[in-house]
Amino acid sequence: MTAVMRTRLLGALLAIGMLGSVALPASAETVLNKGLGGEPQSLDPIHTTTNIEQFIIDDLYEGLTAYDGAGKVGPAVAESWTVSPDGLVYTFKLRPSAKWSNGDPVTAEDFVYSFRRNLDPKEAAEYASLSYPIKNAQAVNTGKAAIDTLGVKAIDAGTLEITLESPVPFFPELLAHQSVVPVNKANVEKYGRDFAKAGKLVSNGAYTVTEQIPGDHLTFVKNPNYWGAANVKIDRVVAYPSEDQAAIQRRFLAGELDLAYQFQADQRKFLQEKVGDEVHVSPSTSSEYYAFDTRKPPFDDVRVRRAFAMAIDRDFLANDVLNGVYQPLYSWIPEGIANYTPAKADFADTPQLDREDKAKELLKEAGYGPGGKPLKVEIRYNTNENWKKVATAIADMWKGLGAEVTMLNSDLKSHYSYLQQGNSFDITRAGWVADYADPENFLTLGVSTNKVFNYGHYNNPEFDALMAKSFTERDVPKRMQILHDAEAMLLRDASVTPLLVYNDPWLVSKKVKGWHDNLANHHGTRFLTKE
Repeated sequence: MTAVMRTRLLGALLAIGMLGSVALPASAETVLNKGLGGEPQSLDPIHTTTNIEQFIIDDLYEGLTAYDGAGKVGPAVAESWTVSPDGLVYTFKLRPSAKWSNGDPVTAEDFVYSFRRNLDPKEAAEYASLSYPIKNAQAVNTGKAAIDTLGVKAIDAGTLEITLESPVPFFPELLAHQSVVPVNKANVEKYGRDFAKAGKLVSNGAYTVTEQIPGDHLTFVKNPNYWGAANVKIDRVVAYPSEDQAAIQRRFLAGELDLAYQFQADQRKFLQEKVGDEVHVSPSTSSEYYAFDTRKPPFDDVRVRRAFAMAIDRDFLANDVLNGVYQPLYSWIPEGIANYTPAKADFADTPQLDREDKAKELLKEAGYGPGGKPLKVEIRYNTNENWKKVATAIADMWKGLGAEVTMLNSDLKSHYSYLQQGNSFDITRAGWVADYADPENFLTLGVSTNKVFNYGHYNNPEFDALMAKSFTERDVPKRMQILHDAEAMLLRDASVTPLLVYNDPWLVSKKVKGWHDNLANHHGTRFLTKE
């Protein structure tokens, strides 16, 4: 054996010996980097309104029920429940292992407190009306009943009872909504409005938030006290709220992001050539639409609203502007809801050129157009390359009616905040994703008392009466016909005009496993793994 060989053997033996006395390094932390598509308005569940916030709430909190990785609703904090024969009383058994991130147990009283907080009129929760099926919920929310009359009661620490006004077959789906997850009472009382900030938030979901830098990123870390923590494989999530789709695409292609919500529709083919089936475009039960402010001229005149709605070439928007990522929509409610046939705008089957001629006639009747009053209107939209392209195309279509169209954009958070405060506008872009699979979820946006989501302030007593009637009708076919009639009325009055079925565009790295495209667009990180 040469001297060199002896030296190498001695080094190898020493290395082997050292392995016995020095600990192996810990396995590396698994981090998921994610492009969110916009800035959240809040991390307080009752003050969240967009799917951007829904993605966050899905990770931080968990309600009685929740969406699984395939977009199906099932048991969550409630491990089981029973329903009374008349369909009015739900009794939920909570998981004994359900805990808050500070280690305290999640109890039935936590849910009583959270439901009451959501419906307390002083909170002005944006989604409070979603809980109106609960006994006395509407009366409590409108200040007509004491908050302790709400039909939510703790039988004991592990048993919650909820009584409804009338049977609601989709009630378990309602309970999976972001607005009815529990919040920690002691934490809210200690910090007030600041309770949902990073470093203060006590949550009960698979993750808790440790860092939030507006305009830059949010960081979530695995919650060791989550009842299902043993099955959570991602240790840390870093979410980037940028609305710059081009920048997000570049970061995904560079491998800096594992997931990215939304991409430029006209880049679909390019992206597919680059990353193939990492490009996901999944159907959803949703509507992309424009709303008209019905409180002021020119859109206080139904003829003007109908003319503007008719003049939009939806097929051109879907196929040419958005490259087939979205589909044209002529109903307010998209296809896909069981037992329901959507109503269509009465001009849906009319050739586009004929529709444009009719639109000009309507404007002339209303006193606008050549020789009449000038039409100067503004389209508001949130900063997004796709919505910019749509607005530009529609503005050009409306110029054919003699309208002078300008455009105004703002970031997602500011855009919806402006609308939800009831501020004035001409036309605004908005989108609606079904919170549960029932036509009522879309039609409630037209109810005059819906001060948050009825952006155009549509007010038709006949429509309101139909919606009220639908709440008490227990025969399914009769109820669906009532809702169909309400949808037809909403389309006739054109306070809103549907444009497109809003598909969900995602970029999903091959490293991410457990991803399932689904209609609900729920993708909790606890169901994912990363290679």
